[in-house]
Amino acid sequence: MKKLHCALICLLVLTLAVLSAAAAAEPIETGIRSIQKYGTLELTVSGNSLLEMGYEYGDIVTVTIDGKTYDMPVVSSYNDVDSGCMLCRVITSDNPAESIVQLAINMGSFATELGIASRTAIGEDPGFRWDYNEGYDNMLAISIAMGEKGGYADEYKIRQLVRSEVREDYPDLTDEQYANFRNVATTGMGTGALYRSSSPVNPAINRNLEADAAVRTAGINTVMNMSDSEEAMKNYDGYAESYTSTLDVIALNLGMDFSADDFRAGLAEGFRFLAGHRAPYLIHCNKGKDRTGFAAAVLECLMGASAEEVTADYMATYANYYGVVPGTGQYDAIVRSNIAKTLAASFDIESIYDADLSAEADDYLLEIGMTREEIESLKACLSEDIR
Repeated sequence: MKKLHCALICLLVLTLAVLSAAAAAEPIETGIRSIQKYGTLELTVSGNSLLEMGYEYGDIVTVTIDGKTYDMPVVSSYNDVDSGCMLCRVITSDNPAESIVQLAINMGSFATELGIASRTAIGEDPGFRWDYNEGYDNMLAISIAMGEKGGYADEYKIRQLVRSEVREDYPDLTDEQYANFRNVATTGMGTGALYRSSSPVNPAINRNLEADAAVRTAGINTVMNMSDSEEAMKNYDGYAESYTSTLDVIALNLGMDFSADDFRAGLAEGFRFLAGHRAPYLIHCNKGKDRTGFAAAVLECLMGASAEEVTADYMATYANYYGVVPGTGQYDAIVRSNIAKTLAASFDIESIYDADLSAEADDYLLEIGMTREEIESLKACLSEDIR
């Protein structure tokens, strides 16, 4: 009886502690500092301030905007939630300019989902402009309140990924692996026809030189750049001296919302460009992870790859960047919440593991605007054995 009494006291103390921590996190009133390229809202409250107010990574917060409420976890990265899910991203820093809070959708546009703004592509750098829709402006009030203390903590811990931008931190990787550069060699692909990579021109993650050298070695002729506008691409330091700058390149400047009309139209434009130019081909974005991963997966499906082949190629990126290996809970969670979910949603199917993926990819390409002739031409190019 004494042990039971002690256990009940401990449980009561723990419950009171949790309730006290939740109560200590007072509601926050904030506003919009800016709308980022992919429709993410950057708020006026800082990341440091949010955590100092009692909120923690792994909490679920209730965000109220324009009379509507949204529950989302407090996380540090887009990778911390499933594709298509909302998140409250908190970044802390001693530099006030880098201490930020963002409201976003992983692989989506939060501003578009809210209906508060519309994105327009423009020729000048950075290649886009966000305009507030009628009745909205940057004075729109946003409140953040505690929803469930620690309600996402276990899932958050599983998803923690650490990437370095220092080459020496990856002693066991080749330069090509460090640059996330590889041949796509799934079923149906011609030998040496298609490659994927991190950016060979953008120095932001310190892999462009290794990627550019791999592009030269592989004899790439045609490049599909999914992340940059032409102006932004040409303004990168060292671009004019890169090997990639001498190739046939299309700069698509695509967002992260794979269901958006402009993304789908841009993807079709990029695939037409590949079919109209010489292999070997390279597809890249910044990390060669999300947009590149999706585009490569669609083409792999089209050419006859199995779901297992598609996911294995997709997850090679997570091995290169984060050391995530098969057989772990983290590996399975990433597959389930990213490429398997994204492809299923794009193909409008329940699961990629019991579908005719080639037929689904074919239908998808027709749906996004490619013609039968263009699809057959693309397949012929991708099936060609280059070496």
